[in-house]
Amino acid sequence: MSAADISREIAAVTKQVHIAIRSVDTTRRSTAPSIRPGYDNTWLHYSMIERVHEDGSVVFEDGTVIFAHTIIHCTGYEYHFPFLETNGIVSVDDSRVGPLYKHIFPPYLAPSLSFVGIPWKLPPFPFFELQSKWIAGVLSNRIQLPTAEEMMKDVESFYSKYEISGLPKRYTHCIGESLIEYYNWLSVECECEFIEEWRINMLLSTINRGSLQPETYRDIWEDDHLILQAHHDWNHL
Repeated sequence: MSAADISREIAAVTKQVHIAIRSVDTTRRSTAPSIRPGYDNTWLHYSMIERVHEDGSVVFEDGTVIFAHTIIHCTGYEYHFPFLETNGIVSVDDSRVGPLYKHIFPPYLAPSLSFVGIPWKLPPFPFFELQSKWIAGVLSNRIQLPTAEEMMKDVESFYSKYEISGLPKRYTHCIGESLIEYYNWLSVECECEFIEEWRINMLLSTINRGSLQPETYRDIWEDDHLILQAHHDWNHL
């Protein structure tokens, strides 16, 4: 379970919930806590915990102080490949697996080595299926990769953009707002169709409702027109 899932369940039985967030929003000008949409007892803190005292007081890096009975560490996970020996060609640095061309191929070990499922903050199964199709196409010689030098140049350009944006390495594989661009890029490589417009709108609508109405967004929706578009597409296959 994620911190979001755990905090949602806790909020129903406790007085207050406070979530410390490592925000990737570089445009945010304040680290001041804000109420979580959809709740009146859950607060989002955009700075990490600096220290905890014996009396239960918790001090955040921005100086905010709260009193807590329990602290739950939602540490996530780290990429770890103890079974893989590449003589240092592929490494993990602050959750950045690299270098990987398009999050999949190590330029100097491609196509014999590839990774599926590294990216996050995207709908996993359709994306990982496309990744697998691309790999299969490359291994069967139906799809040609760029040269190792060209792939490495693309990776270095991608890393450079991250450094300029100020984002830490651990977000290298966070697709997020680029998910449609990434999906369509893979689709072109695999000669598959682009993601349908109604599917994109349905995804974005669900994400928005999930943020604003976290308890009910699975049961209440306002996109029946998108369902009709989906049925229309399926009936004309």
